[in-house]
Amino acid sequence: MEGTVNILGVPFSKLTLDETTQQLARHIQKEQPHLYHLITANPEITITHQTDTALQTIVREADLITPDGIGIVIASKRKGQPISERVTGYDLLLRLLEQGNALGWSFFFLGTDEETNRKAVEAINRRYPNVKIAGRHNGFFNSEEEAGILENIQHTKPDILIIAMGAPYSDKWIYKHKQELNQVKVVFGVGGSLDVIAGKVNPTPRVWKTLNLEWLHRLLTVPVVKGQKSRWRRQSALPKFVYRAIIKG
Repeated sequence: MEGTVNILGVPFSKLTLDETTQQLARHIQKEQPHLYHLITANPEITITHQTDTALQTIVREADLITPDGIGIVIASKRKGQPISERVTGYDLLLRLLEQGNALGWSFFFLGTDEETNRKAVEAINRRYPNVKIAGRHNGFFNSEEEAGILENIQHTKPDILIIAMGAPYSDKWIYKHKQELNQVKVVFGVGGSLDVIAGKVNPTPRVWKTLNLEWLHRLLTVPVVKGQKSRWRRQSALPKFVYRAIIKG
């Protein structure tokens, strides 16, 4: 894939946050764009990709994969094909909300628990009053409710569909329902971004970001959600990534 660097089989985009936002904006402004599936991948997802054949197919067919982690940036430099900066789901969401506020884009928010989803959308309404909320729904639903959600998305035709159901589940859900999501212009997963916007989780302080220690801040401060792996268990993928992508190269 042109303009990418291959790290452990994942073709990461070398676009900056600004360039990524501009590329998505151009796609949204097209008269009849196809569904654009963007994946924000961190070292944990990159390691999962090694043995998850379903995720391998999803990655191969994605339109763009951004580097959501300092480890990806370091590995790219180790390969001599440097990525200039991380492009996280949270930062990209905020940029698109700013752009959407100026251009009147519509968003649909799917995921997290009901209270957090509602509070996040209320906060977005206050901060970005010109953004159109096509719809919202929490991430806990049965098959019957899922059919209604998909029908609602088809009916409202949002410019951007935001999924907050955890990785890689969000991207697997997107891939499974690509046919039903054909009225959407851009879709991507944002991890716990709605939790931050809703005020459920404090944003990472600037000093932690400057030191590229956002992952450690989340590890120490974000509560474990019932039914999900603990962050300590999930971060066990980091040593594997460091060895395979950075030390071994």
